[in-house]
Amino acid sequence: MLMSLNLEKLSQARLLVVGDVMLDRYWFGEVSRISPEAPVPVVKVERLEERPGGAANVARNIAALGARCHLLSVVGADDAGRALQRLLAEGGIQAGLHVDAGIETTVKLRVIGRQQQLLRIDFETAPSHEVLRAKLADFQSRLADCDAVALSDYGKGGLAHIAEMIRLARAAAKPVLVDPKGDDFSRYAGATLITPNRGEFQAVAGRWRTEEELAEKAEQLRAKLGLEALLVTRSEEGMSLFTADAALHEFAVAREVFDVSGAGDTVIAMLATLRATGASWAEAIRVANVAAGIVVGKLGAATVSRAELQAELETSAHD
Repeated sequence: MLMSLNLEKLSQARLLVVGDVMLDRYWFGEVSRISPEAPVPVVKVERLEERPGGAANVARNIAALGARCHLLSVVGADDAGRALQRLLAEGGIQAGLHVDAGIETTVKLRVIGRQQQLLRIDFETAPSHEVLRAKLADFQSRLADCDAVALSDYGKGGLAHIAEMIRLARAAAKPVLVDPKGDDFSRYAGATLITPNRGEFQAVAGRWRTEEELAEKAEQLRAKLGLEALLVTRSEEGMSLFTADAALHEFAVAREVFDVSGAGDTVIAMLATLRATGASWAEAIRVANVAAGIVVGKLGAATVSRAELQAELETSAHD
């Protein structure tokens, strides 16, 4: 079925991404000794790297597919915010980053030694109400020029008006796909799809012992929130999509897992872009699952190109 899926159509998609952006900083170095001051490794930093993270990584993944993407978010009036602006422009992403002088841009600093993450340091503050209100007005004005909306919630305060965004988008007949956060999913009511991971879904719906129990809990939550579909990403168990008509399951692609950070960004980006071009749910989750399998083999917030995706789909079709 998927061999007939034309990935060239992805370049026709127009996506609007809104959410919490962050700058991912990586310090790479060698570890050869333990500190005499404390039982911790000493990392001799040899290379620095910066990448867009959070909702900005969702936008990067969409752009990597050749689709058009506009990103809305909030940054501080600081070096990290300016670095994000530059990196997004270099990636061909139109970004409406509202500047809030009262906050620091969210930064995640990771120290990497011997290809292992040794430490992560986070810097973050929540944006002001006035800036968020301005972003909401910008969101409403851009709805007409998109085919689908992706909302990336990292719990940093950038989606305080998410319920209103969902209402506006659905009123404009735009599909809304949400990567959720936290244990209160009521704020996502009315969305087309939400994509909680296994832990997030369990925190909201409770534990399950069988696939039947999982399906029952998923259907209850889907109906309660008025969703068209609910996708539970399950790490090594793959991903399961639940709609009113059926449950679809995709097994995880067997490969060495290098880094799972950012895999959720790739999944929501793939689903939103494919749905924007008219792909079915079955096609969308199959491709998203393959893309997630590719990206976990890369370090940090990474993307999957259309060529990589095409090659992997062709390989899996012949297995």
